[in-house]
Amino acid sequence: MRRPFVSVEGIARRFPATRGAPPQTVFEDVWFGIQEGEFVCLIGHSGCGKTTILNILAGLDRDYEGAVVVGGREIDGPSLDRAVIFQSHALLPWLTAEANIAFAIRSRHPGWGRARVAEACRSWIDLVGLTGAASKRPAQLSGGMKQRVGIARALAVEPKILLMDEPFSALDALTRGTLQEEVNRIVAETKLTAFMITHDVDEAILLADRILLMTNGPQAKIAEVVVNTLPRPRTRHDVHHLPGYYDLRNHIIDFLVDRSRRLARTMPPEWNPRRVPEVRPALAA
Repeated sequence: MRRPFVSVEGIARRFPATRGAPPQTVFEDVWFGIQEGEFVCLIGHSGCGKTTILNILAGLDRDYEGAVVVGGREIDGPSLDRAVIFQSHALLPWLTAEANIAFAIRSRHPGWGRARVAEACRSWIDLVGLTGAASKRPAQLSGGMKQRVGIARALAVEPKILLMDEPFSALDALTRGTLQEEVNRIVAETKLTAFMITHDVDEAILLADRILLMTNGPQAKIAEVVVNTLPRPRTRHDVHHLPGYYDLRNHIIDFLVDRSRRLARTMPPEWNPRRVPEVRPALAA
């Protein structure tokens, strides 16, 4: 079988004993793949190591067991080919929105002149709907606008993989929904490979091609891969009208409410971490 574009192979993250606390294994024996151009979401309760997995994929956490292979090569640190959008915007506060994006462009294209960088900045600013806000600093922007700058900055390095750590969780519902659809549109247009951590079941159903379900930590594992068979394009206004939507949603919620805790204690004897079962609950409709 051909290796996926992103191949996570038996990774584990363990923390040594500290004064008053025993050693802890946050997760172990985690295997999954992401095909090129695929949008994958990871869902699990707090403490199962979701953000740590994303940091490993980004090359920010290198103290782990196992391997992560991207495009046939094992990663050994951060790369411009893997861009991250954080939960907080993480913008440079002394720079304008345009200058924050320009910083990313110069990282990818250090030989570009000022005029070419400015032209590229304008195209990314227009893409994320920030026309007119280019000269504002982060303190002058709303939370949603800051995240738009963060999205534009991540895309401006022209990555092959977009990694997102609950990028909309701190926003109000209306702004969150708008940005979900913006990301959905941009990822589809640019054919990016995307990996997102989320606690929002509806967000995962809207965006993902596949949804990875993790058991509770410690010693968390990926217990199931849910294939999202709902047709694209999807919008937040009509996704809940699609046949199979409630079967899919109820299946994921049932996992989070009941099975994630039960499977954390005892996995079935036939469970194989290298071949995590795939389910297609939406087809039951």
